[in-house]
Amino acid sequence: MASRSLRLLLFGYLGVLSYRRASGISIETDNKNVKAEEFKEAILSCKHKFSKGMSLRIEWKKIQSQGVSFVYYNGEFTGDLRGRAEMLNTGIRIRNVTRKDSGTYRCEISAKSEEGQRLGEATITLTVLVAPTMPVCEVPSSAVTGTVVELSCKETEGSPPSEYQWYKNGVALLEKTGTGSARAANITYTMNKKSGTLLFNTVTKNDTGEYFCEASNGIGLSQKCSVKRMQVDDLNVSGIIAAVVFVALVMALCGLGVFYAQKKGYFTKQSSSQKTNYRSTSEKDFKHTKSFVI
Repeated sequence: MASRSLRLLLFGYLGVLSYRRASGISIETDNKNVKAEEFKEAILSCKHKFSKGMSLRIEWKKIQSQGVSFVYYNGEFTGDLRGRAEMLNTGIRIRNVTRKDSGTYRCEISAKSEEGQRLGEATITLTVLVAPTMPVCEVPSSAVTGTVVELSCKETEGSPPSEYQWYKNGVALLEKTGTGSARAANITYTMNKKSGTLLFNTVTKNDTGEYFCEASNGIGLSQKCSVKRMQVDDLNVSGIIAAVVFVALVMALCGLGVFYAQKKGYFTKQSSSQKTNYRSTSEKDFKHTKSFVI
């Protein structure tokens, strides 16, 4: 009896699975990962296998972190795509795409059949490629030999993220590979093309020059910042010594002046004069008080 019940339960479960397969729709797309340059067009394909006489309901949605929003609903486009998108059978063409259009889209198709409502969907990711903008470069105007100096270059608009190339006096700098021409050039820096930094661990006078950086990501034209000059000089030891000697002389002269004034009694005379003035003032105040009491 228990085995019979188990068989019935198993048959019922298989029946549910077969019903779900029968009620599904096979949806295909030409490209699940669509890439399009900004301000150009993008096509999101969504294909099905139905007879022409069937009544279809087509919806497009955009899946976002804050929820799901309609893109195409009830026969018309909504939101930002209104006026710049059109249907291509069951797919869509988006004209003049912007970086805001990047995201995950879902094509949903439903149709009525003898077996009931049939549903199907396909998910497509749209990535809008954005050309880089002019990078911001930070180059120190002066530096002292033997110190650590870092130059930075960054732009945040490009998609995919930009890579960076530094130039000195109009010539592209080599990456420090430790072999070949880069090794023979006796390079004193490390250039990171991903982060855009140019690091001098021990800057030398030979590193003096005009620097600029170029950002590129394969989309549109590369962009570069304005040229900035970095001057590297030796530490001016003689100048520092001269300044120290000058300060020492000034302090010595001040000390001698104070000593001379004390020896001549200027401070003693001034103190005596202050005491005399204090006594005369006190006597006047006492007489005035006495006359007032009488």
